[in-house]
Amino acid sequence: MSILINKETRLLVQGITGRDGHFHAVKMKEYGTNVVGGTSPGKGGTEIDGLPVFNTMYEAVKQTQANTSIIFVPASHAADTIMEAADAGIKLIICISEGVPTLDVIKAYRFTQLKGAKLIGPNCPGLISPEESLVGILPGNVFKKGNIGVISRSGTLTYEIVYHLTANGMGQSTAIGMGGDPVVGLYFRELLEMFQNDDETEAIVMIGEIGGNAEELAAEYIQKHITKPVVAFIAGQSAPSGKQMGHAGAIISGSSGSAQEKITALTTAGIQVAKEPAEIPILLKNTAK
Repeated sequence: MSILINKETRLLVQGITGRDGHFHAVKMKEYGTNVVGGTSPGKGGTEIDGLPVFNTMYEAVKQTQANTSIIFVPASHAADTIMEAADAGIKLIICISEGVPTLDVIKAYRFTQLKGAKLIGPNCPGLISPEESLVGILPGNVFKKGNIGVISRSGTLTYEIVYHLTANGMGQSTAIGMGGDPVVGLYFRELLEMFQNDDETEAIVMIGEIGGNAEELAAEYIQKHITKPVVAFIAGQSAPSGKQMGHAGAIISGSSGSAQEKITALTTAGIQVAKEPAEIPILLKNTAK
């Protein structure tokens, strides 16, 4: 089983005629995702690789009955694009765009909540339910269908850790890259709850990094509400204080948000924390004993 996306997903690509939108629309379609079209203002009525292009999301949703959208537009237009999707009735929105101003994200995220939609991202690689649906820029060839749920703040680490899982015969139910900005949509707590309620997810891998307190809050939630095994990895263990490392949200302020602080919170909650990505399959096997 999977969470959020599956074979029933009907996907629209917002920004489908742009370089990245076009490239990944084709890749997602080739993977088997049910891509039903896309939007590009002023280019409605045309086609790209056999997919219909619409001027607006209202028109696109009406014509295609889409329920999911993925966004490939410049950062300056991302918030409006998110809100247009939610207003048109899309229930799951994945924003790939990076560099979106934090205040724009706050406004757009609140709007999606009011409309009853879920947002993943921005500045994220998307998500995949192996052999069912890929919505994002993840390399589908490293994923394998199985029963491990993966939640990550880092796109690159997602690929690396999933590679180790797959190489050890551990397939994934769904893998989600949440994004590394200071403010994003769905986060650890909501996704942990979804995996807990998914009958076919038997264990969860949580990939965190320095900055913020999301992992600490997740540790508290896991201790109280998650009965399935959870294994974690925290990136940025050697990062110096006050220096941003990669993602906009990956910065330590004083002692707050440090890797050690997060590791302590997780281990205190009884969660095994891997020292390096390759150790995760070993820890998962130990939890199954």
